[in-house]
Amino acid sequence: MTNETLAAVQAAKEAGATEIVVSDSHGNGENLLIELFPRDVRIVRSWPRHGGMMAGLDASFDAAMFVGYHASTTNPHGVRAHTFSSAHLARVGLNGAAVNEGEFNAAYAGSFGVPVIFASGDDAAMSELKSRLGNLETVETKKSLGFHSAETLTPESSCEKISAGVKAALGRVRDFKPYVVKPPVTLEITFKNYTPAEALSYLRVVERVDSHTIRFVAKDMAEASDFVDFIDHYNPEMTP
Repeated sequence: MTNETLAAVQAAKEAGATEIVVSDSHGNGENLLIELFPRDVRIVRSWPRHGGMMAGLDASFDAAMFVGYHASTTNPHGVRAHTFSSAHLARVGLNGAAVNEGEFNAAYAGSFGVPVIFASGDDAAMSELKSRLGNLETVETKKSLGFHSAETLTPESSCEKISAGVKAALGRVRDFKPYVVKPPVTLEITFKNYTPAEALSYLRVVERVDSHTIRFVAKDMAEASDFVDFIDHYNPEMTP
């Protein structure tokens, strides 16, 4: 993961990028070996944080790029296909349509006027993203053979392809348009268990749609993102 992210960073710098923020967003948010990154790169780490996976982004940025993405939890294909939480969530929807993490994050970026121009990941994830976000540059680093199996490129080959893809994307950066979800944003979350849906329905701003699903209407993507992060990270047994 570190090497693939570094490949994207170096390619962006060679293509003329002057400011780069990397958002470490897998698992506990502390996966990248940050001592290997150039000194002029800033890295967002750990949880919770406003903006979720897109923390650090604002309207001053020209583009966003996704490295190491996967298909949505509603996709029967894809390696480790899930949306935010493989353990707890069965569906995440925006304004009535199921979304994957890439589409959700693209909508967050789009609320700042920032387009997504590049993504890498398995074939199922890249197919999903292109069908929803348009003709962004993509790199398939593996082909899904099952939830836990894949035919994969070597790390060296993945890095080479990511570098080329990033440069191609930045070479036509003005061709891309922000992905915008019109506010207010209706967020629906389906849990794999019914107790979270029941407990959250005690909040007057949350509607219980069915046994496993709740609905929350956010004023914008920032509020929708905060709600998802609360769902994903709150634990009554948390200690400092």
